[in-house]
Amino acid sequence: MPELASDTGVGFWAMLSPAVPLLLAGFLCAALPYHQVRKGLMLLAPVAALFVWLSAELGSYGSIEVAGLTLTTMRFDGLSRIFGLAFVIAAFLNGIYALHERSRLSDASALIYAGAGLGAVFAGDLITLFVFWELAAMSSVFLIFARGTTSAVNAGLRYLAIHVASGALLLAGAVIHFRAVGSFEFGALDPNTLGGGLILIAFGVKAAFPLLHNWLQDAYPKATATGAVVLSAFTTKLAIYALARGFAGYEPLIWIGAVMTVFPVFFAVIENDLRRVLSYSINNQLGFMVCAVGIGTPLAINGAAAHAFADIIFKGLLFMSMGAVLHRVGTTRATELGGLFKSMPFTAIFCIIGAMSISAFPLFSAFVTKSMILAAVAHEGHWIVFLMLLFASAGVLEHAGIKIPYFAFFAHDSGRRPKEAPWNMLLAMGIASALCIGIGTFPGWLYSLLPVSVAEHYHPYTGEHILTQMQLLVAAVFAFSFLMRMGVYPPEKRATILDFDWVYRRAGHSLLVWTDVILQRLTGHLGAAMSRALNRADGYLHTVFSPSGALRRTVPNGAMAIWTALILGAALILSLLAS
Repeated sequence: MPELASDTGVGFWAMLSPAVPLLLAGFLCAALPYHQVRKGLMLLAPVAALFVWLSAELGSYGSIEVAGLTLTTMRFDGLSRIFGLAFVIAAFLNGIYALHERSRLSDASALIYAGAGLGAVFAGDLITLFVFWELAAMSSVFLIFARGTTSAVNAGLRYLAIHVASGALLLAGAVIHFRAVGSFEFGALDPNTLGGGLILIAFGVKAAFPLLHNWLQDAYPKATATGAVVLSAFTTKLAIYALARGFAGYEPLIWIGAVMTVFPVFFAVIENDLRRVLSYSINNQLGFMVCAVGIGTPLAINGAAAHAFADIIFKGLLFMSMGAVLHRVGTTRATELGGLFKSMPFTAIFCIIGAMSISAFPLFSAFVTKSMILAAVAHEGHWIVFLMLLFASAGVLEHAGIKIPYFAFFAHDSGRRPKEAPWNMLLAMGIASALCIGIGTFPGWLYSLLPVSVAEHYHPYTGEHILTQMQLLVAAVFAFSFLMRMGVYPPEKRATILDFDWVYRRAGHSLLVWTDVILQRLTGHLGAAMSRALNRADGYLHTVFSPSGALRRTVPNGAMAIWTALILGAALILSLLAS
């Protein structure tokens, strides 16, 4: 039986992981048919998790002995502290946002998924990490299935297959790492070893590295209105946490992150589905964080953690606004929207706040977090990467800062006049908006939570930084306006945008077709060979046993009777032995 180590010298609440209230509430929601009770649990569980987070003390404790292994279920340090708080806030906002929904499956999945994310963040060893890693995948897929459409089910199956494969790579890497070093402790890992390399790939799948990213654009836009909001908060940010914990300072991540910031811009510009645009925007923002992890300096790690915290809130706010549009209109395709500000003014305002936050306008959240990453990159002299990040920052303003609110609420008037979003959706968006402005205006409290205590030496509101950022923003706004005015900006079209997944889907389809052809040919050859063999056997038996066959010509009738009796006797003996 597992045994809880209790010799840590800390209190009960300090040993309890903040994941526990969310997980318990999630499993209760799965069993309870009462809508009001479930909604109460969705609000109370994050509050209980916050209480546990506030009661925690720095250190590693909550160890469990299983099969001779010590599993650390609660490691509370600077890195896990800030990610844990971000996950708790996201779970609370998600609970408010989904108050109108009456799906037991979605309620339970959202809570278990958030609890699994918290459990993974506070895991002190690779086995505990693996358990929560897989639980996060298993629980989150139901937020996609809940949409109920054929495309959602297919996307959910692909999502599940990819994330289960990520877990298999993580487990394989953990076992190989254990055989090499004799410990499952989750700390700095060597990516040049087999075990460390497999773990890095596992993290890369969840972080949506280039060429491994298509599960994100495939699955998130097909989730329910509330499901996409929940999905945007946990999976990819958990991967950023894991990379920062295990591979800080690994230089190839600098270039991987830089590429991640740039390539989504081109897809987002021509994409028609605005939730899919936001999915590409997730890739873009993750790139900044991955690049910072690759830099690995204290300022860069702080920047990655701070930007992940801010991104969970402002990206959630943008998905909330599009979820409200989907809830009221039934679509988020830009070609079918426009003019919605006339009947959904509050949703439009909150969407604009999210857009200004992700675009890093002064007094908004990303201004005080993304700047830390850019400063860290410049300080280390990676000037090509720095220019790539500047280009990507301008691209963010274009596709998330302008395109999302412009085509949804302004642009051409679609003639639709839906009701304003439900009150609970507006409340969740209002709280998220207040946090975006609060972080941008008073960043000191967020800086005080950062993993490395160097934040007091960094000041975002310098004249140089404000001037540089405003020049970048003004230039991007001018470029968008000029392109729209000249009619050069890519028009929104009802079309499917092909991404890299077309390559392996096409290759996979071709492989299946080729395999089917080979098997048919092989079966045909085998069938022909078997047919010839059977024909030969039939000819031999006919030659021997037919009335004009060999036995009839050479064996007398009396001998034939004796031969038949012997065969029947042998069959009788065999049947008795078998019984």
